[in-house]
Amino acid sequence: MAKKKFSKDWIHQHINDPYVKLAQQKGYRARAAFKLIEILDTEKLLKKGDVVVDLGSAPGSWSQVARERMVGPGGVVDGRIIALDLLPMEPIAGVEFFEGDFRDDEVLQELERRLGNRAVDLVISDMAPNLSGVGAADSARIQHVCDLALEFACAHLKPNGALIVKAFHGSGFSQIVQSFKQHFRRVVERKPKASRDKSSETFLVARDLKNPARQADDTVAG
Repeated sequence: MAKKKFSKDWIHQHINDPYVKLAQQKGYRARAAFKLIEILDTEKLLKKGDVVVDLGSAPGSWSQVARERMVGPGGVVDGRIIALDLLPMEPIAGVEFFEGDFRDDEVLQELERRLGNRAVDLVISDMAPNLSGVGAADSARIQHVCDLALEFACAHLKPNGALIVKAFHGSGFSQIVQSFKQHFRRVVERKPKASRDKSSETFLVARDLKNPARQADDTVAG
């Protein structure tokens, strides 16, 4: 009975959510678009010509935001947006999407193949594992997803590149922050206005790698 009430409450909240209504008006696929917009505006990230990787992209609202900011004359994306997710995603003009589990080595290799030797300006990750309700197991899953995004970013970002990931306050959160600080010169927590008050989600924004792996490649490429 309680579960039924919770579902009704959630539906009522969702229907009356101003960000849900705004997303519908502006054509975004999810209210999450406004979380990324606020972070990008605050941090002054993402510009035309950038190479962006969107991890856990479905249904595509973050890729939509990235595309908006990178569209040049004639509606053509100036730069590159590569998106991937476990779930299928409706096509977005100018966004290269492929389906797969980022935790699988084969999928990671395909992402690297698509990038070629191009270093990345921005990695964005709205990935969240399926949560079981068991604290220890869930915190381990969250940490694993964040670690994967961090590992990819460290290997592929430009020296002054940035990483935005979704994390959750609770057990293991401080360890995630600490691991980010080991690799980046600047790490901040952001709780956008579009993030629901009851939600423990917090976005970490990490910038400027301490030991960039791509520096040599960029120098050689000129």
